[in-house]
Amino acid sequence: MTASFEVKSLSILNEKGEADETLMPSLPDDDIKRIFELMVLSRTFDEAALSLQREGRIGTYASMLGQEASQIGSALAFEKSDWIFPSFREMAVYITMGYPMYMLLQYWSGDERGARAPAGLNIFPVCVPVGTQIPHAVGASMAAKYKGDKAVACCYFGDGGTSKGDFHEGLNMAGVFKLPVVFICQNNQWAISVPRRRQSASKTLSQKAYSYGFEGIQVDGNDVFAVYKATSEAVRKARGGGGPTLIECFTYRMSDHTTADDSSKYRSNEEVESWKPKDPLLRLKLFMEKKGLWNEQYQKGVEEKSKTAVEQAIRKAESLSPPEPADMFRYALKSPTPRQAKEMEDF
Repeated sequence: MTASFEVKSLSILNEKGEADETLMPSLPDDDIKRIFELMVLSRTFDEAALSLQREGRIGTYASMLGQEASQIGSALAFEKSDWIFPSFREMAVYITMGYPMYMLLQYWSGDERGARAPAGLNIFPVCVPVGTQIPHAVGASMAAKYKGDKAVACCYFGDGGTSKGDFHEGLNMAGVFKLPVVFICQNNQWAISVPRRRQSASKTLSQKAYSYGFEGIQVDGNDVFAVYKATSEAVRKARGGGGPTLIECFTYRMSDHTTADDSSKYRSNEEVESWKPKDPLLRLKLFMEKKGLWNEQYQKGVEEKSKTAVEQAIRKAESLSPPEPADMFRYALKSPTPRQAKEMEDF
């Protein structure tokens, strides 16, 4: 039997703020404004985190600048009861899902207590090793299926993650068992200093899904409506027993890989400048302005509210008492082994 497939693509909102109304998801004006406000809040948080790192107040940080639509548009399609497995760049996903910002800053300052998700929120800690969270998400989706739970698992990773064995093993298992999981690849064109063209000969990354027996789709990752629509449909399919989906969000990493990187060493300024007009926040603002949902006063109010929220989060994070050194033993396992108990006593 000869296999055949067609790589689907989705784009709704262009760089001029013009939307294809035939493809627009059903979103009330208040929801559109909420998306915009989440994008401003996430960008404000990102800018503050970069400043805090430069001041030595937090550790190495990975900026999400330019990827807000991919993160917020997808996160809004999930329920708090769903299982979310981020990598290390998904701060806007955390914020959209309701994760306290002060805890994110707590984590980036080196205090692992910030990685403990609040009750009622099934989002896992930041995963720094590339791609290792993919099998975790697959395992969670398999558990949900066995239990008859309607929860869906979601895994975020970058284009570099598709080059890892974890990616192929995870997608293969998801396809074989028709698991309720959504894979979201934020193809930001660079795996640290390795460009997309050097990572895979595939025309798209989304087409890799077809090798494992399920659908893949490439969306404009700077188009929040396209991301939301594609993810909502993938979640609906997964929750209904239709199996997994791979969504490739075609976007761009506007900042360095992390604050420990200097991207000017391997990519041109012209390339970065060419992506600025595609800014997800700018195109949503233009769309809202055409619809009468945006004006300067509204913008100022959103910015001030976001700045206040982030400043409060910073103050709270920096006012917390430091963790006890013995915590490194207490939380390694549910119950300490005799060896760990002795080590803690000696310590």
